[in-house]
Amino acid sequence: MATVTADLTDVLQRVRAEYREMPGLRLTQRQAQRLLDLDSSTCETVLDILESTRFLRRTFDQAYVLATRDQ
Repeated sequence: MATVTADLTDVLQRVRAEYREMPGLRLTQRQAQRLLDLDSSTCETVLDILESTRFLRRTFDQAYVLATRDQ
């Protein structure tokens, strides 16, 4: 279980880094899954966590973008 948590933490850090490096990045779940080389379930979990912590937000067309603090 500790390995799974560590792996998830690593993936979360990697996704945050990608969005910080490219603030205009706009990915659907499927695109994120391919870019990050994740299985569907893990990708969904990561995106859900980042959305619930307001790091990312989902647009009307289901793309994930960097959330801004002033919205």
